[in-house]
Order: sequence, then structure tokens, then C-alpha cells
Amino acid sequence: MPASAWMTGQAPLQTVTGITSQEIVSRLVSNNQRRNQLLQRYTAQRQYHLVYTGITGRREADMVVEVRYKAPASKDFTVVSTSGSSLIVNRVFKKLLETEKEAADEKSQASTALTEENYKFELLGQEEIEGRPSYVLMLDPKADNRLLYRGRIWIDAADFAVARIEAEPAKRPSFWISHTRIHHEYRKVGEFWLPAQNQSTSDVRLGGHAQLSISYRSYEVTAVPGSKNQVSTTQDVSRKMWK
Repeated sequence: MPASAWMTGQAPLQTVTGITSQEIVSRLVSNNQRRNQLLQRYTAQRQYHLVYTGITGRREADMVVEVRYKAPASKDFTVVSTSGSSLIVNRVFKKLLETEKEAADEKSQASTALTEENYKFELLGQEEIEGRPSYVLMLDPKADNRLLYRGRIWIDAADFAVARIEAEPAKRPSFWISHTRIHHEYRKVGEFWLPAQNQSTSDVRLGGHAQLSISYRSYEVTAVPGSKNQVSTTQDVSRKMWK
């Protein structure tokens, strides 16, 4: 899918009245804290797919991973299968898992969370995502951190949860990468909003183009006893977006 297809903000956004960006972010932070307190654990399956085309030709790889999350900040990954380029598997896919595990600790989460300590926010308007109204905000990082990003976020107007992100990293992840565009989508699973599809396209300095897609499937979620959904399951929250 071309990167231009990601940008849903082409059509005029609806005007928002009666709420400010500060109030939206405050409710987002509050609801995220509540959801984090309720979420005990989840398991899911991910499928990674990357295609690189450049001066050395074309390389492609796939990896399937089982993910186990346990509150408050533990993630374990089990690689189920790999195929294609071993270079991509070892230097890209497994590096992504290492970076995610690093970002999962509480200290990293605090420094990268969607808060006014880490970002400047500007309310742009309102738009619907699959029939649900969402506030659209521009965000700009306050620090040059490779785990932060700049761009747009869509916050569900009912649950005050992130529904979509279209952005670029605040800092290039590597000298060899000249530009990266990212697109993340989230779906509601029981009480929780969890990743459904991640996409990124990267331009390589010496020539070349990489397309990465991560699909999330088979969530099994365990919440704190007494909440609305102690256990909720969905077989597939992802949508196939790469052609």
C-alpha cells in the first residue's frame, strides 16, 4: 500500500467545540491508567512481514511470534516460525523484539507515554473511524528520543483511547535510514484497546525501500476480577492492508 493511502486527513475534519486538547489528553492519560490497572495479562500471535527492494535486489521475510504480557510491564516473546531472508529475521525482526522489550519497562513507558510531559498537542478536529467519532490531534515530541514520534493521533471520543497513529519517529532509528513513515491501528478487545495492525515504510540512504507490516491475531485477555470482562477473546483483530 502506498504511503499516501495512509493519510486519512485529506478530507476536512469536523470542528470540535466544548473540549480542549488539554482536556482530551488528560482524559486519555486517566483512562489509560485505569485500563492498565485492570489488564492482568494477555496472549496474542503476531505475523511480521518485510519486503526490501534496493540496489542489492529484493529480499523478503516472515516471522510468527507468540506474545505473552503480564502486568505491570512484562513481555515475553516466542518465535514460532521464520522464513525468507535470515538477514532480515536476525537484524530487523529480532531487533524489533529487543527494542519492544526494552520499551516495556515502567521507566521507559513513563518517558514515552502520550502525556504533556513528553509531547505538545494541538487539536485539529474530529473524524469517524469505523463509525466511532475520534478526536484528531497533532503531536510534537519534546525530546529527541527514538521511541517518540511526531504526527497525528486519533483518540476515540467515547473511551478516550488511541485508535490510530500516523507519524514518523522523532529520531532516525539508524544512520542508514533516511526517512520512516509509520501507521498504527488499534481495536477494542473487551474493555481494552490493543494493537491490530502496524505498518511502516522506510527509505534507505544508499538506495532502497523497505515495507514492514505487523498483524496481531488471537488475543486472549485476562482482566482484574470484577471488571466488565474478566476474560475476553477475539480470533483476529487485524485487517490485511498490504497488497
